[in-house]
Amino acid sequence: MWTAPGPGAWALDRSHVNRPATPINQHIQSIGTAQGTRRVFAELGAPVESLDFRFVNGLVYSRVRPLIRPDNPSATLPPLPLLRLAVRLHPAMRQRRRAAERMFDERPWRAVVAEWHAPGGRRERLEATNLALQDVPLAELDDAALMSHALRTVEHAVEQFDLHFWLHGYDLGPIGMLLFGAQRWGISPAEVVPLLEGASPSTSSAERTLRRIREAVDAAGVTPATLDHLRGVAPEVDADVSAFLRLRGRLVFSRYDIDGLTLAEAPEVVLATILAARDDAGRARAAAEALAVRTATVRARVPAAERDDFDRALTEARAAMDLRDDNGPNTVEWPLGLIRLALLEVGRRMVARGLAEQAEHALELTPDELAGALEVARSPGAAELAGRQRWRRTVDVDGAPRVLGGPEPAPPLTVLPDALARVAGMIQMVIAEAGLDGEVRSSGLRGFGVGSTTYRGTARLADSPEAALSILEPGEVLVVPCTTPAFNLVLSLAGAVVTAEGGSLSHAAVLARELGIPAVVGVPRALHDIPDGATVEVDPVAGEVRVVRAG
Repeated sequence: MWTAPGPGAWALDRSHVNRPATPINQHIQSIGTAQGTRRVFAELGAPVESLDFRFVNGLVYSRVRPLIRPDNPSATLPPLPLLRLAVRLHPAMRQRRRAAERMFDERPWRAVVAEWHAPGGRRERLEATNLALQDVPLAELDDAALMSHALRTVEHAVEQFDLHFWLHGYDLGPIGMLLFGAQRWGISPAEVVPLLEGASPSTSSAERTLRRIREAVDAAGVTPATLDHLRGVAPEVDADVSAFLRLRGRLVFSRYDIDGLTLAEAPEVVLATILAARDDAGRARAAAEALAVRTATVRARVPAAERDDFDRALTEARAAMDLRDDNGPNTVEWPLGLIRLALLEVGRRMVARGLAEQAEHALELTPDELAGALEVARSPGAAELAGRQRWRRTVDVDGAPRVLGGPEPAPPLTVLPDALARVAGMIQMVIAEAGLDGEVRSSGLRGFGVGSTTYRGTARLADSPEAALSILEPGEVLVVPCTTPAFNLVLSLAGAVVTAEGGSLSHAAVLARELGIPAVVGVPRALHDIPDGATVEVDPVAGEVRVVRAG
């Protein structure tokens, strides 16, 4: 049954959760999303309360929760004059209008972005917290200490998911402002988003590190067959790999859930990624030159009197872009990896006591069950946990409705005071371009293109990103439901990328743009009409994928 999880209209988000999520992941996202967006919407003066995530049959549905009568939505709007009056008189709306006006005057994202990157700033503090949890010797803990640690990792993930969405207000806010403002000049998001290319050095930092390792291996004249073989090439190579895996090895890199693999669990992927790391200095120079031309072309379409506004909006959006892409790996993928580590140790002990068939079945525990998972009287039992995993892996969710619930029309922006209308427009723009509104904007093998060069190669696809990556050969076309920000750790293997979900601001689009990889994202029939092993052309200019020859 596909029943709305509450009042109002709920949009399916398959760009983040494409298969039924684990119970603990559902718990984390449901709490953290609402908390983080509630805080940041109030600070920025958004005329809405929060963004809610709820799960139906394991899939995530989102709703922008109204500020007025959120639990009693109306299927029709009142007369616009009455609505306009209500917006101006309602105390909460008046408070948000003042906050929005302050936000446009003060541009608070400047301070948030600076504080994230500053020495001793938020990023460094979060990294230290993640490392402290990562360094706990799980196998040496007694049962009570292990359960306490496992519960702490779940609590930590909720806190970081809250932070993740709070930060998104300050990294996506200026990007939304740029996109929304460009509309009045007749410039579409498809023309503006490419102007953000090269603004996220954190996205390509992993490839730069791995390229340095590959160059040292090349200099030694060795072709390693395993990661251990590669590490034995030279002490400095071993040290570089260790340093890389210390900060990146425990990120869940393939999906937004604890049942995804961490990079340290896929040494063959790490090896292949190192050996495929490219020297992209030439590409980066060419991309910078092309970006300058594109920017000048778009800027010329802005009225001369407003070009300073365009320049400022673009500068601030580019400054926020790196925070946007540095946010997810540190606040989501790493905390989820820490939970995975803890629960696999719990699972090993459950197996030893006959409470689970496999260690990974501990990933099916609910938060309430976790504390008693090692006790016979309180554990759900091996058969129950195995059944949960089997259901999540085999249930057919292809027919999940894109929208659940009755109609919930959003008030037109014209009824809002200017500052509130601009904030609401920014939010609407970001949600649409990130692919979070449940809308399907293309059909067949068409989508949003990234890049300027058509790429021909062998398609490698799977429902599971881990399965696709385990067999992906360098230069092949990776076809997956969606990607996470941590895909930048392995994406350099691919010659091109195709995703079934997402928009121009989705992580797949951003990663492809920063790494110089041709892509088409938001291709509805990608996983249905592209055979694994087929020869395909990925044409980002036309925004389509063509099957040249079946596999």
